[in-house]
Amino acid sequence: MAPSQAAGSAADPDGLEDRLRRFATIWSRAIFPVTATSLTRPEVEGHLLPLARELSLSLHAFPFDPQVAQRVGASLVEAHCTDPEALSRTLGVIDAYLVLYCGGGNPEQTAGPTAEESRARCARLQHALAAGFAQGLRERTLAEQEAIARSSLLARSDAMQALHATEARFSAVFEGAAIGIGIADLDGNVLEVNDTLTRMFGGLEHHVRGRKVTDWAHPEDRPHVWELYGELVRGEREHFRVEKPFFRNDGTVLWTNLTVSLLRDAEGQPEYQLALMEDTTERRLLNLRLRYEATHDALTGLPNRTLFFERLEKALSAGDGARFGLCYLDLDGFKAINDSLGHATGDRLLVEVADRLQSCATAPGEMVARLGGDEFVALTTGPDTQREVEELATRILAVLSSPVCVDGREFTVRGSIGVVEGPAGERTTAEVLRSADITMYRAKSAGGNRFQLADPEADARAITRHGLTTALPAALERGEFFIEYQPLVHLGDGSVHGAEALVRWCHPQHGVLGPDQFIPLAEHTGLIVPLGRWVLGEAVRQARYWQERHSDGGPLRINVNLSPTQLHHPGLVADTVDVLERSGLEPGALCLEVTESALIGADEDLLKPLRQLAEMGVDIALDDFGTGYSNLANLRRLPVSVLKLDRSFTQGMQRHPADPVDLKIVEGIVSLAHSLQLAVTVEGVETGAQAEQLRELGCDTAQGWYYARPGPPDKLHALSLADAV
Repeated sequence: MAPSQAAGSAADPDGLEDRLRRFATIWSRAIFPVTATSLTRPEVEGHLLPLARELSLSLHAFPFDPQVAQRVGASLVEAHCTDPEALSRTLGVIDAYLVLYCGGGNPEQTAGPTAEESRARCARLQHALAAGFAQGLRERTLAEQEAIARSSLLARSDAMQALHATEARFSAVFEGAAIGIGIADLDGNVLEVNDTLTRMFGGLEHHVRGRKVTDWAHPEDRPHVWELYGELVRGEREHFRVEKPFFRNDGTVLWTNLTVSLLRDAEGQPEYQLALMEDTTERRLLNLRLRYEATHDALTGLPNRTLFFERLEKALSAGDGARFGLCYLDLDGFKAINDSLGHATGDRLLVEVADRLQSCATAPGEMVARLGGDEFVALTTGPDTQREVEELATRILAVLSSPVCVDGREFTVRGSIGVVEGPAGERTTAEVLRSADITMYRAKSAGGNRFQLADPEADARAITRHGLTTALPAALERGEFFIEYQPLVHLGDGSVHGAEALVRWCHPQHGVLGPDQFIPLAEHTGLIVPLGRWVLGEAVRQARYWQERHSDGGPLRINVNLSPTQLHHPGLVADTVDVLERSGLEPGALCLEVTESALIGADEDLLKPLRQLAEMGVDIALDDFGTGYSNLANLRRLPVSVLKLDRSFTQGMQRHPADPVDLKIVEGIVSLAHSLQLAVTVEGVETGAQAEQLRELGCDTAQGWYYARPGPPDKLHALSLADAV
């Protein structure tokens, strides 16, 4: 690599400048053939490069401001790129290549718009550039026309010798101009109008000539328009330019770009006013249509994400005690309709739902929008949104309760709504939407067809869960997990029989997390399989180490938990065999614990790997026994050798005297287990009285805080029953 290339790479690690140059090259090749200029194509490319950079920055700017593209359009006119074909080709290049070459993001920003948002922004940039091009071309034309008209009118005071030639030139400009021209005295009386202006007002000259300028006031005139007019006729300013609507004779509205200039006599005193009018009605209607299409959903006609975010940002930035209420709706089971009946049916259902939602938000300050798919939002603003937003959510559920008929089929539509309400100015748009989304999923998890109010604590828990979920894969790679061991004690003599391996997560921000805080997340994401394989390998190696280090009688058994997902994994048996062979641990020293609930109704396919492991000599323990309401007769077909009673049985033994019902239940389970040649382990032993009662009832082993809390492996052999007591 050449030194210059290396330096460029270091200065531009993302290659943005190179992509901008390629974009400018494509742009220059497109417009150079239709540009009247003495510049070479590389020189034109050099002129376009900063314009391309402005478009790229605007594409990724926050907040997004498409007005930058207007300046780019005006710059093209300044560079004599005035041919309409140049504008058409420019818009084509931007549409095809701006997002492609500049959509990768700004290296100075940490985040950028999504691909969908980039395309929407690109469309608005094209619109703004076209407007800037048109405005620049119009201003250039107006300046030329105004200069000619001013020269023609002032020449009337020249010598009589040149009067005829001057009037001829003025007439040619006045009558042949493509824009409307009118002349009025300082009192506002219209003296002269050209044919273009007459046609703009309906084609009847007597309806224009002879009227006063002040007769054309319009309700949509901005207040400063007539202030500027007053300054002009008083001679305090030479000209002004505004966008002004006029009423035509038929009552329709004519929108114009109006430029009014003051004409002075030979002594410099104000004498006439000259008005130049460009008809912008069609362009304004086009802009309104483009604006509507850019801010409304094509399927339902509801405001889309863009317009909703504008309204929400406005509501959140309001002051003086303003409040807002937001309902975030997701249809329950809509995906099943799309998958079974097709997207066309789903679309018609969405249209019907949108119509019903629109009927719910008719009060001032209320709006309904479609964010995409089957997600809708309803916004309300005002001083009493705490009451209004709940009423709005109730109305939405009510209108959805009636069946929807599509293509002769009736559908029952249900929805889950997350409601967020509060004062303006305290949260950003992203924070409000995130809270509403989290709350909506809480409503869906609660059964759907209801609304839930946002709860900051629940939001924080959900955000934490999401953070833990995304951090799990990297945590396993970085070695943030470790194992603590809780001893299994013989109730007969108090000796340590073995230990249960319990995984922990040493999180960089949250500290040490117990399995209840991350195992469900690992189950949900599928990471439980590699995590469980790691725990099995670490626990088996530790057990083998104990055997080698304490040959005089160390823990002979290591218990490792298996999750339901691991039970269904096809590599369970192979992974277990591989771990045992690598460590040299005998299969009889390993006990795999499976929860009772995971085996309720288990078929032979699920039991097959457990049978294979049991036939190898691995013990299978039925964990949390007594909580799953399973048929006790199923114990005969399960390949288990140990029953682990749930800690709920020991809680009744903490009282004195112990609950006789709990004692009878435990006694019956122990008798049943022993008759089936099963050992019984009890969890949650916290007192000596519990341990004694369990020993008298015939339980074999126990674990709990009475003996030891889970801890590092080096403390297990220092344990004795006396220490525990």
